[in-house]
Amino acid sequence: MRVLIKGICSNVSVFALTLIFALAVTLISSSYAQERAISSNEAQLNKRQPNEAQRIISLAPHITELLFAVGAGNQIVGTVSYSDYPAQANGIPRIGSHNKFNYEAILALRPTLVIGWDSGNGAESINRLEQLGLHVYYFESHSLEDVATSLLVLGKLTGNVVRGELQASLFHQRLNILKARYAKSKPISVYYQLWNEPQMTINDKHLISDVIRLCGGHNIFSDAVPLVPKVGIESIIRRAPEVIIAAGMSDDPPEWLGDWREWSSIPAVKYNNLYHVHSDLLHRHSPRILDGADRMCEILSAAR
Repeated sequence: MRVLIKGICSNVSVFALTLIFALAVTLISSSYAQERAISSNEAQLNKRQPNEAQRIISLAPHITELLFAVGAGNQIVGTVSYSDYPAQANGIPRIGSHNKFNYEAILALRPTLVIGWDSGNGAESINRLEQLGLHVYYFESHSLEDVATSLLVLGKLTGNVVRGELQASLFHQRLNILKARYAKSKPISVYYQLWNEPQMTINDKHLISDVIRLCGGHNIFSDAVPLVPKVGIESIIRRAPEVIIAAGMSDDPPEWLGDWREWSSIPAVKYNNLYHVHSDLLHRHSPRILDGADRMCEILSAAR
């Protein structure tokens, strides 16, 4: 989990496509730099006082969910579009989208802390907020364990230590149950489809790949170099996935999932292993990702 603090220490619409392309931003930093940043972050956390986080702006839907989970929902004074869970989040003022902010609106809300999403918000936006004199904390989850860590960190950061520890413990308990249940599952190859035109998927460093592994699956594009690569139909056919899982912005499968019927040579098509999972359950790095993992594991079990 990459965590950074800057400043003084005193998921089908156009919007859906925008959210999906946001996943394509990769993180570029050395292991040494990451370790140094995390060490610095822990020191900063120990110095912070809870009253420094009484007016929070959340820069991503999953951050809003995490803050509510640790009991800091009433400390959020502004957030971004699509921050719709839990229901109380709908009443929070919007300051833009995850990658396009209204800086005047942010300043007008007089935040004492801004919490961001490392890859999704982008370095340019984060730097602008810092230049405006705001305290900015941002992080990124690359594994399911990182989600539990974020609950602990945000609990401490917002003065909700006990609630953060409880939520992290509950997350671990549920994660361990899933690990035990699917530990001996027969391997099965998976193509996770983010988008259809162009074909977009994920590599092994993406959090969703960790979910696939949890369920005993193998991401057929685990070896791709970009975090979110564009791939060709020929490449997909050659790698012969046994299951195709499409991201969807609703409980109904996207219309383009049926387009795979044209490619009957792919095992997933031949055996009708074409599924979808609501993107909110897998693309948001919040406790609800275990709901998505549960669904993913059920799908792979059915396909076997």
